[in-house]
Amino acid sequence: MMREVVIATKNKGKALEFEQMFQPFQIQVKTLLDLPEFPEIEETGATFEENAIIKAESVMKETKAMVMADDSGLVIDALDGRPGVYSARYAGPEKDDEANIQKVLRELEGVPLSKRTARFYCALALAIPGRETITVNGTCEGFITFEKKGANGFGYDPIFFVQGYGRTMAELLPNEKNKISHRAEALAKMRTILEQLERESVL
Repeated sequence: MMREVVIATKNKGKALEFEQMFQPFQIQVKTLLDLPEFPEIEETGATFEENAIIKAESVMKETKAMVMADDSGLVIDALDGRPGVYSARYAGPEKDDEANIQKVLRELEGVPLSKRTARFYCALALAIPGRETITVNGTCEGFITFEKKGANGFGYDPIFFVQGYGRTMAELLPNEKNKISHRAEALAKMRTILEQLERESVL
């Protein structure tokens, strides 16, 4: 019986979300914080799915354990899908949230509200030794504002106006965000798959 999963992240907040998802299955959750010697994984994929698979399979090969990885970012229609897979390092390798936001706002100067449609996208990959890697995705639709609003969240949250909520992602309370975010949608889909795997006695 496989009773351990490694989450391919060093982000404590993200790890907590995954931990909660695995709770009903009584599976012990570890992260890359528990494996400090693990080298940085190069994300060379052209899509979020490819990057999530690269991360999950790289860690699985080393640990021989079940591994879950995610890759997510912001997709802006007026910028032909940018920043996309480069969301975290859009303004440079420093992964500076403020610099990334300012670059996006500069590139959208003069673009009317109706053309500023965007979505947050999350791809999740589950790699299990001896089985084909499973992927799911989740999205959250909205548009890019003209200025920052809100102090919650991180990344592009202050300039992402959530469709149907009348506020930016950074103005939502954490429990509100966790209900409607792209990661929440992807996690819900993955939970259904885990339940199926448990019924098949894979977990």
